[in-house]
Amino acid sequence: MFKSIKKALGRVGRPTLSKTQKVLNLLNRGESVSWKILRNRFDLQSPRAMVDKLRSQGNMVYINKGAKGTSYRVGTPTKAIIAAGIQEMYGTPFAYKN
Repeated sequence: MFKSIKKALGRVGRPTLSKTQKVLNLLNRGESVSWKILRNRFDLQSPRAMVDKLRSQGNMVYINKGAKGTSYRVGTPTKAIIAAGIQEMYGTPFAYKN
């Protein structure tokens, strides 16, 4: 009887997360994640494409290039980045003039 209830209800348990959500969860832990970890753990052909996808969704993902290779992290945007975004969207600088 228990098997028939599971079958009637469909899949029971947590839904599986997409690769995008898994990568975002890893980055949101606050530590830098290397290119190799993204490539191997999540079986990504291009970790850079995943980073670009996360950026297009509104996440602030920074790239750090060093002697050990490329790593990624999530951070908060600086005032300069926000100002550049406003300038790009609205075309005029927003500043109070006295």
